[in-house]
Amino acid sequence: MGPVTTDGVAEFLDVRPQLFGIAYRMLGSVAEAEDVVQDAWLRWQRADRAEVRNPAAFLTTTATRLALTAATSARARRETYPGPWLPEPVDTTDDPALGAEQAEALDLAVLLLMERLGPAERAVYVLHEAFDYPYRRIAEILEITEANARQLARRARLALESDRSEPAPPAVRRRLVETFTAAARDGDLEALERLFTEDVVAQADGGGKVHASQVELHGAARVLLFIDNILRKYWQDATFTVVDVNGGAGLLVTDAGHPVALLALDATSRGVERVLFVVNPDKLRRFAPA
Repeated sequence: MGPVTTDGVAEFLDVRPQLFGIAYRMLGSVAEAEDVVQDAWLRWQRADRAEVRNPAAFLTTTATRLALTAATSARARRETYPGPWLPEPVDTTDDPALGAEQAEALDLAVLLLMERLGPAERAVYVLHEAFDYPYRRIAEILEITEANARQLARRARLALESDRSEPAPPAVRRRLVETFTAAARDGDLEALERLFTEDVVAQADGGGKVHASQVELHGAARVLLFIDNILRKYWQDATFTVVDVNGGAGLLVTDAGHPVALLALDATSRGVERVLFVVNPDKLRRFAPA
């Protein structure tokens, strides 16, 4: 990277997508990730920039450490969240990997699983898997040893793999979402049932703002009953559209042009194992028409 500009704006903008990408994966919240990026900007403004040899390294270190602190307080807040908490979806039409080397750790189902990791495990996983950082650099950022960074990465991978079957390839998942969308549009419960595994789980995040199931629903029969109920009571006049969300296909449900739900399917070789219903209006604002 060239010399630092006097106001530091160019260097910051250069690395901003990566800062947001790290913070979003660490927190599963757009608003919280934006706060981290804003705090990183303020620290960059206060820094003696003439002394900074590598602005990108300074900024990613700052943002990661801020996200670590934020993850600890977010964890405590989510314990009192009304009903199931789900990550906030992001539109990835223009940036399928969201500022990263690869779209790793961006899928809503993976972000949800990552809530079970400790903040340091999550940071190592994100930096290594999504941003391809070497362990030596991760160790510097987190102020730990390289051996410890490798151990945290191993623990994170084991935890995520033990809780999840092998995900279906992206093309298969898109087809499943398209089939699900058509079946929901037609109210074809039999077609929906064929997509689900016997032990499918549904979770709905209303954030206490709208009516949503307060508990996880287990089993194809209960999940179908739940969907049938929603389709008949609330989504009779809704429009169903396949959208690019979190690096894959999702289903956006709108009513009179306004988003009322975003559905993500966690699909594996067995079929759809999990259906995530994001209905909290605060988490759908970015899908509203401009």
